[in-house]
Amino acid sequence: MAPSATETVTPLYSSCGAHSGKDGFQAAKGNEKYPPLQPFEHHDPGLDADPSYPELLAKGVTTNGLTPTIGTEVTGVQLSKLSPAGKDQLARFVAERKVVAFRDQDFADLPISEALDYGRYFGRLHIHPTSGAREGYPETRTSSVAWHSDVSYELQPPGTTFLYILDVPETGGDTLFANQVEAYNRLSEGCTERLHGLKATHSGIEQVDASRAKGGAVRREPVISEHPVVRTHPVTGEKALHVNPQSTQNIVGYKQEESDALLNFLYDHIAYGADFQARVKWAEKTVVVWDNRVTLHSALVDWKSGQRRHLARIAPQAELPVETPYKA
Repeated sequence: MAPSATETVTPLYSSCGAHSGKDGFQAAKGNEKYPPLQPFEHHDPGLDADPSYPELLAKGVTTNGLTPTIGTEVTGVQLSKLSPAGKDQLARFVAERKVVAFRDQDFADLPISEALDYGRYFGRLHIHPTSGAREGYPETRTSSVAWHSDVSYELQPPGTTFLYILDVPETGGDTLFANQVEAYNRLSEGCTERLHGLKATHSGIEQVDASRAKGGAVRREPVISEHPVVRTHPVTGEKALHVNPQSTQNIVGYKQEESDALLNFLYDHIAYGADFQARVKWAEKTVVVWDNRVTLHSALVDWKSGQRRHLARIAPQAELPVETPYKA
């Protein structure tokens, strides 16, 4: 059995972390060093899935939509027992619903090596350059605060992503998710047409600098990547906004004032879009799976009891973000 959470928690810097709800975050410590990430070929398992979900949503499995546009709660299926075909269905179902909360799961009881092997089915595991991790297993990380898409500054950011609960306060500490596909669809034709063809820079420098300033871990030197402002999902074919206030710096070719005006409009549009957001309430044995390519998320640090909130994340990387031509 895996060590208990109290024995293995690593405190983190503010972008992601175990949090007491009272004392704030600390920088992750550690001397591990890793070379720059290299490009790789990614095949999304969802492309091979049976869209009727015969294993994932078999008889006896219960689903409950969190909202019409994003989010589903599922009970009655054990993720760790899925066959390869079932994992393919999981990838597709999450791509369609954007975020899915699976209740009564055994992930927290699995040896960490098994949990990581499970994650590898969905892509190469990402090792975060600054966040905390269970000792010897840097591919897991914990939750974060503020609207963001995880490590969007990487050349190939994560896709199907897993977050499972280790410690949770009695109440509070929920996670918000925003549907970037619906955010794109709500914009006018003229606006979406203008966004197509634009690229934005995503930077990891600020995150690393903040960790260094606190004496925290820097496992890999930071990178800056250019990604399309609108990306296309390889399985669903849906177009989604691909910007976030944590990592996106500017629109390529725009003056800073122009870039700020456009990005701030998009950030406000996403943040105020309560009708394309979902709120996931954590409970013991919950595993939340979301598609990091087409969502933003934010932890809510809203409890003051001093109870610990600690979650472990497995983040398989996906394809290089691509944009397909604009179609009205």
